[in-house]
Amino acid sequence: MISALPDRPTAWRAVQQRDRSYDGRFVYAVSSTRIFCRPSCPSRRPTAAKVEFFPSPQDAERAGYRACKRCHPTASEGVNPVAKVCEYISAHADERLTLAALAGVVGLSPFHLQRRFKQEMGVTPREFHQAKRRSRLATRLRAGDTVSRATYEAGFGSSSRVYERSLGMTPSAIRRGGSGERIQFSIVDSPYGRMLVAYTERGVCSVALGDEDRALEQTFRGQFPAAEVHRAGETVHAWIVAIVAGLEGRPSASVPIDASGTAFQLRVWKALQRIPRGTTLSYSEVAKRIGRPTAVRAVARACATNPVALVVPCHRVVREDGGLGGYRWGVERKQAILDQERGFKPS
Repeated sequence: MISALPDRPTAWRAVQQRDRSYDGRFVYAVSSTRIFCRPSCPSRRPTAAKVEFFPSPQDAERAGYRACKRCHPTASEGVNPVAKVCEYISAHADERLTLAALAGVVGLSPFHLQRRFKQEMGVTPREFHQAKRRSRLATRLRAGDTVSRATYEAGFGSSSRVYERSLGMTPSAIRRGGSGERIQFSIVDSPYGRMLVAYTERGVCSVALGDEDRALEQTFRGQFPAAEVHRAGETVHAWIVAIVAGLEGRPSASVPIDASGTAFQLRVWKALQRIPRGTTLSYSEVAKRIGRPTAVRAVARACATNPVALVVPCHRVVREDGGLGGYRWGVERKQAILDQERGFKPS
């Protein structure tokens, strides 16, 4: 229910002060631009003579004004339109959703929803929708649904192709705990101890450092209990050679990755791969780079759950005060890796 329009002096004072408490009580329109705004709009203040007040956005639209693209006065009051779209997508993940339909939920144009969503979430509405579908599919498969039923319930039209392109593992393999996936691994020497690297035909799926081969292998096999796991022969795969070369500071080829994660994790991991060798970022700086400045703890969790260490260089993320923070393979290794990347020689 919309409150009564305040008297003109009160309304104008609210506009001059950008008073958010009046948002939803009225909008103001500017005759020279033919645009209407919320009282709190950050745009430049017009002169009082050019301003007209309306009790609702609909009234302003009927008078021939169009909504401001900065303050989005037609969006649901008190609710971040991006957050509302996220909730809507989550609740309707199994449905076909168009950008136009999502924009209609919050009263934005498709163009401005797309731009604002990407700015705040780091992914497009379509990418977010696909991530929600994948999550629902994986949950239902692991709960024991048949592949066909889980695929249908998650909103996918076909069983394997869509999911395989997204995560690198078919629904059947996920339902069987990795069964049907063929994974090879090797354990080799590295400048920082023994290193296990596992890979599928699509790319590297696991990298781990340690001191003892048996412990490395046991931990790795526990992560893929139903997969077809084989220790590779004496010939070391080119991807492993490239990883070791990179650790030693030698030129190396890029290494493809076959690791799945949530949309948020994938964004963090991509951001880590863009950190230049020899430099570091804090967790908060990474959060800002992916457009989620308040998600510092979530960034830290994404770093901690990175399955392909070194290829995705989570060691290049440190605490705000410059401290190393934690590292799954030990802070001594983290310091040694950073020192090597910065060109420091061990004493």
